[in-house]
Amino acid sequence: MKYIVVLGDGMADEPLEALGGQTPLEYADTPNMDLVARDGQCGLLKTVPDGYEPGSDVANLSVLGYDPRTCYTGRGPLEAASMGVPLGSSDYAYRFNLVTLKDGVMEDFNAGHITSEEGAALITSLAVPGAEFHPGVSYRNLMVVHEGEGSETTPPHDIVGQEVAPYLPKGGDAPLLAQCMQAAKVAFADHPVNRARTAAGKLPATTIWPWSGGKRPAIPDFTGRWGLAGGMISAVDLLNGIATYAGMEVVHVPGATGFIDTDYQAKARYALKAIEHLDFLYIHVEAPDEAGHMGSVEEKVKAIEGVDGMLGTVLDHFDGALALLPDHPTPIRIKTHTRDPVPFAVLGHGRDATTKYSEREAAKGAYGLRPSADLLPLLFGRRSA
Repeated sequence: MKYIVVLGDGMADEPLEALGGQTPLEYADTPNMDLVARDGQCGLLKTVPDGYEPGSDVANLSVLGYDPRTCYTGRGPLEAASMGVPLGSSDYAYRFNLVTLKDGVMEDFNAGHITSEEGAALITSLAVPGAEFHPGVSYRNLMVVHEGEGSETTPPHDIVGQEVAPYLPKGGDAPLLAQCMQAAKVAFADHPVNRARTAAGKLPATTIWPWSGGKRPAIPDFTGRWGLAGGMISAVDLLNGIATYAGMEVVHVPGATGFIDTDYQAKARYALKAIEHLDFLYIHVEAPDEAGHMGSVEEKVKAIEGVDGMLGTVLDHFDGALALLPDHPTPIRIKTHTRDPVPFAVLGHGRDATTKYSEREAAKGAYGLRPSADLLPLLFGRRSA
């Protein structure tokens, strides 16, 4: 038996007046998601443990069956693993965004979705003793602090439109992080990249915003735990970092961007090829989450329909068991994540009376409300891990 998880990051949402009281999942044209729900069984999954912020790091670890309470240290070290950046025992790795601040307000958490090439040019202009800077994909980058102490930080996508002063880093590494932010502000102010972006009517990257730091985690080997060879398809370093620590194969897909312009069908094609030699494949699509952070109903519906098209291509050529779900909701109304349970469907182990894949329909499903630790055992047809 082969197994696939299709995860549309942030797909779940709230009923919206603009959609006639429907959620984006209910409104979107999703024949393939509906088929999975109709021919499978549905329920709601609690992906964020009590006491944790509803980030994609914690939620995806949970969906993969890992308890964040024992193996989560922060988002930074997960992204370091994906980028091939080694961490010493006393190193703290921080994710940092290229952001646009205006008059002390977080105007944009991704600097107008700056390109990877532009971001790399900006980051190479930074030099602060005690910190290393590593360019990543678009606005998503990495900082390593040697002999770090950790710091309390806030994700920049949670404070768009707000004064940033109350959310600046606090704790042991805070002085160095503040120094790095100031150095970026000075280096970026008249940088050729920003001059060109401003001339083109695009937002400049005015500084960096470090967040979610941590030390190297200990994540149990996926194959050792389940007896299955696992793989990951994602354009996001966070997910590929989880896979790297878990000993899963990272499948790189040309045209996968981690944004709403991603190549959904390329992901489907590479997934079908990968599952020929793997037992388990986790297909992660970031686009719905990005649309939610943008507050764009139109783009979120389009992203969900893109995931559905990808799913259809997979289903046409795959006869194993499949699970479908988001990691967390990213409601249009608030433009950030919530901790509400998410709708999930499992195809391949019986069916219930559900006729459509959506938040409200899944709540009626036979699986009921489940902890995230139940998902993979349900998919694998096992009683427990």
